[in-house]
Amino acid sequence: MFVLSSPSGAGKTTLSRALLAEDSLITLSVSATTRPPRPGEIDGVDYYFVSTDQFQAMVDGDALLEWAHVFGNRYGTPRSPVENALAAGRDVLFDIDWQGTQQLQQTDAASDLVRVFILPPDLAELERRLTMRNTDHPEVIAGRMARARDEISHWGEYDYILVNDDAETCLNELRSILKAERLRRKRQLGLAGFVRDMLGQ
Repeated sequence: MFVLSSPSGAGKTTLSRALLAEDSLITLSVSATTRPPRPGEIDGVDYYFVSTDQFQAMVDGDALLEWAHVFGNRYGTPRSPVENALAAGRDVLFDIDWQGTQQLQQTDAASDLVRVFILPPDLAELERRLTMRNTDHPEVIAGRMARARDEISHWGEYDYILVNDDAETCLNELRSILKAERLRRKRQLGLAGFVRDMLGQ
């Protein structure tokens, strides 16, 4: 489970899309949300768009690995697609916040969790990026900036910290982390048998 977290506007969605486009061994965990779709978003691809009642039923039925309230809406990770992908030997990429990451840390699969936090170069650049999107009103941007300070304060709970001052450099660093984590002994399935055969045991 490969988690990317960042304050809104720091670039995690762009980095996630780039990684998914080039690496066929990693699958995106699609979150469920109670917020309405934005223009161009597709149900089941960008998010599973559900009603508040449907979301609560998922919570009550233990169908979510993690969930949280964010900007007045609820977001959560459906359990079965993640577990199916992991069982099939695929890596799963999570684009979630620190609250969701903490909840994943408390699951049975926590030993296979890799946590990466993306920082902006500075808060002024973060605000500039949010403003350049032209998708939010100034009061929404102000709320996102206030939340960004809180999110950044949780950087110490992550395994890796990247500063996204250059998207291509940051993507290369992300590729390096993913490659190194895949090479860990515990993740190289079949390695014990390979060594036994080599030694004739």
